[in-house]
Amino acid sequence: MKNGDDVAAKNAVRGVVSQRRRRAPAAVRAGYRSIDRAVDLVDVLEYTRPAEMDAAGLLRASLAETPWSDDYWPIYAGGLGRRYADPGFPSSSDWKENFDYIREHPAQAIVRSGDQGAIDRLSPSEKHELLIGDASGALTTAMWDEGRQYHERDGKVELWMGLCHGWAPAAYMLRRPRKMVSVKAADGRTELRFFPSDIEALATLLWAKAGAPTRFIGSRSNERSPRFDEVGRVLSPAAFDTNPGTWHLCVVNQIAVAQRSFILDVTYDYEVWNQPVHSYEDTYFNPQTLEPAADVGRATVPRDRFTNDKFRRYRDVPFASVLGVSMTVHYVVETSPTHAKMDDPSRDQVHSTDYRYDLELDAEGKVVGGEWYQSTHPDFLWTPPPRARAATGAEHLATGRWTAQAPLPASWRRAASSMAGRSLPLARIVEQLIDLASA
Repeated sequence: MKNGDDVAAKNAVRGVVSQRRRRAPAAVRAGYRSIDRAVDLVDVLEYTRPAEMDAAGLLRASLAETPWSDDYWPIYAGGLGRRYADPGFPSSSDWKENFDYIREHPAQAIVRSGDQGAIDRLSPSEKHELLIGDASGALTTAMWDEGRQYHERDGKVELWMGLCHGWAPAAYMLRRPRKMVSVKAADGRTELRFFPSDIEALATLLWAKAGAPTRFIGSRSNERSPRFDEVGRVLSPAAFDTNPGTWHLCVVNQIAVAQRSFILDVTYDYEVWNQPVHSYEDTYFNPQTLEPAADVGRATVPRDRFTNDKFRRYRDVPFASVLGVSMTVHYVVETSPTHAKMDDPSRDQVHSTDYRYDLELDAEGKVVGGEWYQSTHPDFLWTPPPRARAATGAEHLATGRWTAQAPLPASWRRAASSMAGRSLPLARIVEQLIDLASA
């Protein structure tokens, strides 16, 4: 799906705030909010004037490599307990049907059979348990228990719920696992084959559960059906989303200047779909005529000449002129896990969507705000700092070295087992698997 189709699909099928630094009636706007500042997200805020961005050739930019695509490991399918490569696994939208299959085909029985193909098809969490020698199956149990609580309470597990909040940062904070890795299980006999999808799954879970430091701007809307006014502007203060001025500064400075991804929530309602940004392209339009414009000068209208402003009653921040921008942003989306032995950027899925908005500029040409020209626009934005690490509280207990030719050291197994019941894989294990898969 391209050009926003996936955003529409997420809103329609898979069923924040415009934090302006200004005063406004509570019924119309969220008011002054300090959590919508680009400086609090980007690695470096070098450009604040569109004219200077234009002169520097920043109308488009792309990262050197896409963040890697992976599944969002939905809760209804068991999270990392899902046997995604097992042809018998139901892959049903019903959590209980999926769970019953795992209960009726226990991992330990599969290991005892000695069937290498069946062992290969175990879930990422089950392989992790064989690696660390956890016969209790604590991690897999924790995975299925996440869905159990929703199923017992609501009779279902919503299809959108999963680990995209872990996959999205892991996809650019950790290197891509490029090949399958074969290691010894804790019993010293069983061969465990971790395919790139298995390693990416463990990386996703680590970043979802370990509580790594993050920078975050905006806030989440919990409204299922936000209301709009007669010009299409969302009325609910909780669904205003990120201000267009903040959005523009973040995209240009983070992607073009810092050359590092960040994460956007592409839906503005109660569902959350975290996607890492890869690239963007800008064009301009004149907000008075709505016609395309070749440059910033032709696309900028002085405030006193902007007579065609349908958002006039919402603009109370001091500004001198308005600039029209059309941006196409490209972001990485989820893919289904496979037993492919190799992974590279050609396997990633990149979708795009178009945003149309204006930027309010002060007398010096700096961005001070803006208005969205469509109902679909990004929700909150976030990213871990450049050198952030997702880690458990037991990393220091894993002493010594581990190589693929030998089972995990006993200290690593003990440390990993102590975290498994909390849905946490050991960071040292995940990072070592990535090292082995990248060698």
